[in-house]
Amino acid sequence: MHVSVIGNPDDTVVVTVRGNLDLDTAPVLRTTLHQVLDRPLPRIVIDLSGVEFCDSTGLSAFVIGHRRAAAVGGWLRLAAPGGWLDGLLRTVGLVPALAVYPSVAEALADEPDASGL
Repeated sequence: MHVSVIGNPDDTVVVTVRGNLDLDTAPVLRTTLHQVLDRPLPRIVIDLSGVEFCDSTGLSAFVIGHRRAAAVGGWLRLAAPGGWLDGLLRTVGLVPALAVYPSVAEALADEPDASGL
């Protein structure tokens, strides 16, 4: 798995995840999220377009990140999950609790209160 972080001029952050997100690799994502969630008002989009597989440890990282961001008035949004991952997020009930967008651009453009936070 590969994780990269891009900060934007408006202080939003895009975390891009590629590969399998599972028990062996989820700690990399959790560590990355921990670092970007330390911002005063975290606004994070996780680009899932390159995720091929995700297990419960990956899902847990999304939920923990969402809760931490919301606790300080920020947000965490998921963007561009493939069909399988989108179905998984919906099946386990994470949607609509977590905001999921078809693309990174749409996740970044949405108004803060429109994501349910």
